[in-house]
Amino acid sequence: MEGRKRPLEVLTPEDGFKTPEKRAPEPRRPQPRRPQPGRPEPDHTRWGVEQTCRYLREEGLAEWEAAFRAQKITGVGLQYLRDADLEKMGLQCLGDRLRVQHSLGKLWQREAESNKVFNDPIHGHVELHPLLVRIIDTPQFQRLRRIKQLGGAYLVFPGASHNRFEHSIGVGYLAGRLVKALDERQPELLISHRDVLCVQIAGLCHDLGHGPFSHMFDNMFIPKARPGIIWKHEKASLDMFDYLVADNQLKPVMEQHGLVLPEDLDFIKEQIAGPEDLEAARCRQWPYRGRPEDKSFLYEIVANKRSGIDVDKWDYFARDCYHLNIQNNFDYRRFLKFARVCEVDGQKHICTRDKEVNNLYDMFHMRNCLHRRAYQHKVSNIIETMITEAFLKADKHFEVEGSGGKMFTLSTAIDDMEAYSKLTDNVFEQILNSSSPALKDSREILNNVVCRRLYKCLGQTQAQEPVSATREEILRWEAALARSVPQSSSQDVRLQPEDFLVSVICMDYGMKDKNPINNVHFYCKDDPNKAVQIRKNQVSKLLPEKFAEQLIRVCCKKADERSLEAAKKHFVKWCMDENFSKPQDGDIIAPELTPLKASWANEEAQGGRAVSHANTDANANANGEKKARTQLFKS
Repeated sequence: MEGRKRPLEVLTPEDGFKTPEKRAPEPRRPQPRRPQPGRPEPDHTRWGVEQTCRYLREEGLAEWEAAFRAQKITGVGLQYLRDADLEKMGLQCLGDRLRVQHSLGKLWQREAESNKVFNDPIHGHVELHPLLVRIIDTPQFQRLRRIKQLGGAYLVFPGASHNRFEHSIGVGYLAGRLVKALDERQPELLISHRDVLCVQIAGLCHDLGHGPFSHMFDNMFIPKARPGIIWKHEKASLDMFDYLVADNQLKPVMEQHGLVLPEDLDFIKEQIAGPEDLEAARCRQWPYRGRPEDKSFLYEIVANKRSGIDVDKWDYFARDCYHLNIQNNFDYRRFLKFARVCEVDGQKHICTRDKEVNNLYDMFHMRNCLHRRAYQHKVSNIIETMITEAFLKADKHFEVEGSGGKMFTLSTAIDDMEAYSKLTDNVFEQILNSSSPALKDSREILNNVVCRRLYKCLGQTQAQEPVSATREEILRWEAALARSVPQSSSQDVRLQPEDFLVSVICMDYGMKDKNPINNVHFYCKDDPNKAVQIRKNQVSKLLPEKFAEQLIRVCCKKADERSLEAAKKHFVKWCMDENFSKPQDGDIIAPELTPLKASWANEEAQGGRAVSHANTDANANANGEKKARTQLFKS
């Protein structure tokens, strides 16, 4: 084999051999970008006359559009325009020329800015405008890092450790995605750079007002600590936004980035909490000051008061499902693909394709599933109830310093944003680790939460008709529970009204007992500018008949075995006395009691007949199939 190999020839430069040089790849010729018709490109030097005129309309300078068109001024020429040139074009008033120059200055500012990238586990690499980054980098916004998105649910679901901070960034990003998608699809809407920034800021700041443990603070603690006031976190978000802007001197920065104050500040706050003039809204007048009626669709992006379809839900669906390890059945990317604006009764609303109606029903069903499986989880609610009790006992003894050196308690801090900005989930640890004798009772409750010595859920039931869950009615029920002593119950266990906790939980599709899809408008492929409604009976017969229900949940503070066994029998007896539905485990808890309720026995009989009919139908189908197979083989 060695003899068959050819000798290796070594060529040298003397033999005329030259090592070939590595060729550099030929540079690719840049492909010219095709501008979208009628829409200004980010680079103004590529603008034609039409795109230049559109920018003037966006900036409210449409009166000078004819002058620019007559002189055939393109984007390249904008940077060479001088005051004398504008005067020759017919802008005789100095004020008009200054307005045009101010708008052109904003154009240079816009293109000189570079976005900052955030790596988000839900949306990937998120680019945000420098003004949004300035807002994020304030103490008032950074406070959201220390407020759990799902409150007490983190103490049940180990993965639910995400905070309001990342949710707010996600909502700001999605708000920009939606408004820019509408702008690209429909340039005739004249969505300006200011509109985009204001919508993103509203999405970013919509949750600034959340208190410790998120919804626990405004839904459970404040109503009990200050029953005489109506307060929601949306109001605190407006107050905190004003405090953020003032404390960090952001008004000049906002104007530098092209915002017009106070008009744009009003627009941002109206997107978060709705209009201030509710009377005008009732009289069907345009209630907003931030934007005119032809921009009505912009108010449906961050917090949609009309149908509930907004980017806030899109983000928390995706984010909460990710951290709770629950499958998310709604894909907001499809809505982005099909969203467009149509006119409905003189106003412009965001609509989607008719084929997306099932996707939207899935969205509201997903909301209901999240409430049922996580947000209203029985152990989560018990933990938040115990934390609320600890906060109520600590209220008068826990103080934070506010503006002017004044001290505020947990419940009064909502009146002063400097004090309120110091309240986060850390209040739990501060009370738990305190040594103050005045906080002893609060410490004991929180220590029980940490050690999992929790109140026990006795079960849940439902009333025949919706009930009014007033404080007086709750107290009446708790007293009735203590009195509902079964004859077979042990006489040596005495339960008091304060041993029971009754809560009424409302489950719905976001608009109480109404179908939210009735407030959504759709368009067809054949006529994308005409809005139509699609009723439930046009979609499917498998959709829910009702869109809201009440669950009455009862817990017991005593956890010893004998007291708990007696409390469960009290609960079943109470359901019988109040004519509520039978608890799911009623036959296990109190088998001697449930047969005594005639309506419960009738329900079981009806259910048995339904099962019997189903079995009969199934047997008939099976026999029919058997006869058909026999006939087939015979033939």
